[in-house]
Amino acid sequence: MTDQILTIKELAAYLKLAEKTAYKLAAEGKLPGFKVGGSWRFKQEDIDHWIEERKSVEKRTR
Repeated sequence: MTDQILTIKELAAYLKLAEKTAYKLAAEGKLPGFKVGGSWRFKQEDIDHWIEERKSVEKRTR
């Protein structure tokens, strides 16, 4: 199994966000990511799980 690792630019494209917004969310701890040498990295599996959690929270608040 190979884990897909995304850069901030790739993450922004994946989530259809501006890079600045993706960086802000990561810096605030709102996206599951980690830094390597000062640059943000994200496991696609973690991002997909984060998306599913957000969908579940949205359904419960309706």
